[in-house]
Order: sequence, then structure tokens, then C-alpha cells
Amino acid sequence: MYVSIVIPVLNEIDSLPQLTKELSNNLKGYDSWEVIFIDDGSTDGSTTWLSQYCASNENFILIQFFRNYGKSAALSEGFKISNGDFIITMDADLQDDPSEIKNLIAKLDEGWDVVSGWKKTRLDPLSKRVPSKVFNFITRLFTGVKIHDFNCGLKAYRQSVVKAIDIYGGLHRYIPALAGQKKFRVNEIVVNHRARIHGQSKYGGSRFLHGFFDLITILFLNRFIQQPLHLFGSFGIGLLSSGFITEILVLYYKYWLNEPFSRHFALLILGVMLIVVGIQFFSIGLLGELLTKTNHGNQKRIKSIYKKL
Repeated sequence: MYVSIVIPVLNEIDSLPQLTKELSNNLKGYDSWEVIFIDDGSTDGSTTWLSQYCASNENFILIQFFRNYGKSAALSEGFKISNGDFIITMDADLQDDPSEIKNLIAKLDEGWDVVSGWKKTRLDPLSKRVPSKVFNFITRLFTGVKIHDFNCGLKAYRQSVVKAIDIYGGLHRYIPALAGQKKFRVNEIVVNHRARIHGQSKYGGSRFLHGFFDLITILFLNRFIQQPLHLFGSFGIGLLSSGFITEILVLYYKYWLNEPFSRHFALLILGVMLIVVGIQFFSIGLLGELLTKTNHGNQKRIKSIYKKL
């Protein structure tokens, strides 16, 4: 078994000595393992400390970003170079307990593809716990993935999962949902959550607004990426139907009630606009289908070329 630990780091100089010690103690029982630190533009000396530590410890690897790109970019880069059969993600602030690694792997061994940590007893301020509960409830409701804590940094994946998903922006919050959309099996276990003793939280209140937009991305773009006409066509049908009903109403006023068009001119224009916009939505969906088909055909040709080579 080869285990990879992927850890984004942003200004956690005080936590790193204890974190690396705990990781070494909890991973020494595995035959092959690696810890990949992704320094996301730290400015407090974390980069220097990690460079020196990784240079003298062969199982520890450092990837350095020269500015802050965000957690999704850090995880994505870590996933690309990870070699493990199982990949564990965790935060560098010591709130995630490395002793939970064995429990996460044991759950993966039961046949699950993704195992998310659940901070059931969460040692955070009320100002973070309440919004988090709302966020998790809404995400659980709309994505259909029945876990309690989407945003827990402590998660475990099979390699097939991290190689199949594409995360960017703020989509790291929704990795279990992305995996669920691709029909991977997702479960969770309760994990130990520790109080922060060094540094400050890197996330402010704006993350909830950003999280809402990212949820829309998950629900719509990812769901209809291979069938854009299903999305735009639905809007088109709704608008076209409304437009035709509006025009029929205008004709009813004109020929049944003998009222002049000028009396319902605004309604007439509204109906025309609805029909035109509906046709545009259909056109966008058809163009999307053509692009999707062309891209799929190119991918099949590339695969065919590789097979011939």
C-alpha cells in the first residue's frame, strides 16, 4: 500500500514542527508513503522551514507557489503528482488529527472511493459553526450526497478519484459532490477535531457567498456539461411557450373582443421578445451540443492514434 498525504500550507510556521513529527509517527507503519506540502504563497517563513525539512527527509516533498492561488489550486497540484494508492488531504493548522489517517484508510478498505471526515464535535467559535451547518445542509439537500461535513479538510480518496475530478476556484469544498456526480462511492467517519493553537483562520465571511456560486457551478455546469441542450433547451421551451401564450392572448383581445392592437401593444412586444429570446436559448444549446460532439470526436481520434502508435 502506497499512501500520499497532500497538505496545503499558508503561513503555518508555528504548526509545522509538530505536524511533521505527528505525520512521521503515524505513517511509519506503512511500507511506502509520501507527504506533499503545497506552499500557497506563505510569507511567514513557512517556505524556508519546509525547504530545509524536505531536503533532509526523503518522504517529504515541497511544491512552492510564488503567490497565493487558493486551496483548490494547491490540492489540484498535489493530486497531480501524488503516487499513492490512497490519497489523504488535511490542513496544516493542527486542527486535523494525523492519527485519523489509519481510520480513513480502514474505511476505504471497506470498498468506498471517498471517505470524508466529520467534525461532529467541532472546536470552533459559534460564528463558524452555525454558518457551516447551514452550508452543509444546503449542499446535502441539493447534491444528494448524504454526508455532514463537506468542508472538513481531512478526507481520503482512492487514486482513481483524484485523477478523475477537476477542481478550481473554490470547488475544493465540493469534492465529495463532484465524486458523487461521477458515480464514486462516498461515505464519512467521525474524526477528532482539535482547537487551533497557532495562527489565525484563513477564511472570512466571504467564503459563504463564494461557496453559493460554486454550488451553482456544481449543480448546473457540471451536470449539463455533456448535454448543454438539456439546460438551455429547457429555458428555451419555457420562454417560447410563454411568448406564444402571450401572442395568443393578444389575438384573443383583437379578434374575439374586437379590441385594437394598440391597446395591447406592450403585451404584443413582450410576446415577441419572449419568442426571440427562447429561440436564442435553443440556438446556444445547439451550438453547445455541436462543440461537445466535436470535442468528443477529437478525443476519440487522439485515443485511436495512441493505440496505433
